[in-house]
Amino acid sequence: MAHIVLINPRFEASYWGLEHALPLFDAKANLPVACLPLLAALTPPEHTVTLIDENVKAIDYELCARADIIGLTGMIVQRFRMREILDELKRHNCFVAVGGPWITVREDYFGDDADVTFVGEAEESWPRFLDDWIQNRHARRYEQADKTDMSTVPVPRFDLLKMDDYAVGSVQFSRGCPFTCEFCDIIVVFGRKPRIKTSRQVIAELEALLATGMDTAFIVDDNLIGNKKAIKDVLRDVIAWQVAHDYPMTFVTEASIDLADDAELMELMVDANIRVVFIGIETPNEAALRETKKLQNVRKGATMLEKVHTIQRSGIEVWCGMILGFDSDDATIFEAQRRFIKDSRIVNAMVGMLAAIPKTPLYSRLAKEGRLDLADRQPYGTNVIPLNFSREALRDGYLDVMADLHQPQAYFDRLDALYLDERIRPERSRLRHLRRHPLRLARLNLMWLLEAAGIFLRLMRRVPQKELRRVYRQRLWTMLKRRRSPVVMQIYAIKCAMHYHAHTMITDMRAGRIVNSF
Repeated sequence: MAHIVLINPRFEASYWGLEHALPLFDAKANLPVACLPLLAALTPPEHTVTLIDENVKAIDYELCARADIIGLTGMIVQRFRMREILDELKRHNCFVAVGGPWITVREDYFGDDADVTFVGEAEESWPRFLDDWIQNRHARRYEQADKTDMSTVPVPRFDLLKMDDYAVGSVQFSRGCPFTCEFCDIIVVFGRKPRIKTSRQVIAELEALLATGMDTAFIVDDNLIGNKKAIKDVLRDVIAWQVAHDYPMTFVTEASIDLADDAELMELMVDANIRVVFIGIETPNEAALRETKKLQNVRKGATMLEKVHTIQRSGIEVWCGMILGFDSDDATIFEAQRRFIKDSRIVNAMVGMLAAIPKTPLYSRLAKEGRLDLADRQPYGTNVIPLNFSREALRDGYLDVMADLHQPQAYFDRLDALYLDERIRPERSRLRHLRRHPLRLARLNLMWLLEAAGIFLRLMRRVPQKELRRVYRQRLWTMLKRRRSPVVMQIYAIKCAMHYHAHTMITDMRAGRIVNSF
């Protein structure tokens, strides 16, 4: 038997990390990474597993020194902290296995410091390694021959995490994406053939998460609708589960913009109580979309702006990712991005500079063209050398766009346009169902009001800028005068906290305290 410690390193401050907003939500981290509880579930029961998410709990290196195996995972943005942790673990003479998205695309990054390396998915390779380790014949490198059969994936061990530390939970329905975006590493790690869990697995996962007290979950699939036919069947079963249990959960997910082309799919997502969808819009520059092979965004028919509005009118809020620095971009792209975000009524837009991840088609192409900065730490925030402007101009334009989008008036005007002018109806299927159960509906509305009040009080106590506090009070008051909806009030309070996070992060970035976003 082995004592195994699995570690997820802390993240540097990021747009979606919400580090500055977390105290306002009474949480230590945004959401748990899916790999820790899943690896624990894949571990044979004769072993003991301890999970350490450094985003909520400091690493106990003395505990690690007594353990038999340390598993260290991490994404590209965690690579520097992974290096520091690995060095400290080796100083404690720990046996360390390293896996995850970053090591999958850069196997040589840690040299020979890792005792074992895992490349790609690990549903088959992790148990095989443990069997080899017991017999003292383990290899130094493991990689599955085939992609994981998702119908075999067990329910993650959420019980090994302190879920109260997280703002929301995380669940996974599928892996893989059918598209061929040049910059994306998802198809490198998970492939282009979407693989999906059975409805029974998905519901078991939801029930395990709900048992921890978590009633909101991010469906972490990189494209939930990669296989539309299959996901519709699963959504129908999730809807039946929600109805049978009086809608205990709210979801956020990610999808491609062709969601707008399928009215049935949008309705199923609304009925499943998916409140928000994140979409990779990337750019209003059609030439850039074609250049990067994001062809699903330029299909004939409605424009991207019209598609965003279609999704919003279904009752689902749209968040998005935007990218600056494509080869066909020039200095006009900065204003084009601002205009698109304003016109689309997207409140939360994560704007970034184009970056090339190893093993992606973009990385290979730019390496051949001699347009990669191979330094590990990037003073300009990206390893890509742009064509039509200097690296300084790209960085400064990016910071200006982020700052302008999060000026209080611009940010809250988009929020008002969506919820007060367009009056989209979040969670309408859940509310329609609960009208037949007045006591449960009253309890839900009270919960939303209490959550909004709690966030508002923390904003008034903890936000140091007097002017920001004034803006938050005014916008919440305006919302109350125009739309007395408990769920919209909760959303507005959350948006105030998210604005404070973005405002603080952008202030730090412009002051030079955060310079490496790649």
